[in-house]
Amino acid sequence: MKQRSMRQITKTKDTLMKNIRFVILITLAAAGFTACEDTIDLQVPNGKTYPVLDAWITTEGGPQSIRLTQSVTSYTNNTPAPVLSDATITLQDLTDAKTYNFAFSNGAYTYDPGGDLSIGKVGHVYKLTVLYKGETFEATDTIKRVPEIDSITYEFKKADEAASGEEGYYAYMNAKDIAGGNDYYWIRSYRNDRQHRNTDVYAINGAFNDDVADGWVFIQPIKEGITDDDKPYQKGEKVIARIASLSHPSYYFIQQVIDQLNSGGLFAKVLENVKPNMVNVTNGGQQKMLGWFGASAVSFKEKDIQ
Repeated sequence: MKQRSMRQITKTKDTLMKNIRFVILITLAAAGFTACEDTIDLQVPNGKTYPVLDAWITTEGGPQSIRLTQSVTSYTNNTPAPVLSDATITLQDLTDAKTYNFAFSNGAYTYDPGGDLSIGKVGHVYKLTVLYKGETFEATDTIKRVPEIDSITYEFKKADEAASGEEGYYAYMNAKDIAGGNDYYWIRSYRNDRQHRNTDVYAINGAFNDDVADGWVFIQPIKEGITDDDKPYQKGEKVIARIASLSHPSYYFIQQVIDQLNSGGLFAKVLENVKPNMVNVTNGGQQKMLGWFGASAVSFKEKDIQ
């Protein structure tokens, strides 16, 4: 019995010494890598530039704006994309057979129907036409239905009550999906005014998947999504929530953009330009236009934190 115990002790000591030697080797290797660290001046060749469209028409009253910029040539270039002012942009309501000509001013192409009038209507199909450098690009989208926001509620949480550890007011958006088929939504919140975007959440029906939550009250993660947990609202601030409807193609375009922005780690996807919906319809046309044309119905609700 005593002899077996001594063998066990000897074996344990050998294992311990091996582990210690392994740790020392790893430490030395890490130090070696650190010592060999050099600053590299990354030289990435300039790529081809493209016009990039940012066009989203809504049912909201007042002016509608479209931006057209030029992609930068260098991957490491952090300067703002140059604005393109020499295009001709026309929007057609194919359902009502109406045409809206957008004029360039102050960095964007704008059409103002006057007052609180809106050019966007639920169920209507719209075609955007862009004439640029002698070539014509077209895309279509349909304005889908959107539910009203019933209310915005909030509760105060102390630091030890909040999962994020941040004290403040946590707001919730209460809404219900419209029953009958899959509906795609883009939920955005603002802090105090519509110039200060807060959060973005994307939903299908009242949840996150097709054919699951038809006609449901929006589930808790979507309701809570109008609050930035790392910076909850404070007394005296205003919560603004918006639901925008999305067509099926527009929803999946946004999902592709999100995948590209969040791609990382060992199994990261290769970065690539997300496929646009602007099609070059010019006979023999060679130019490509990036970006997206989309159309949405929108509903808003706001609440003061008191």
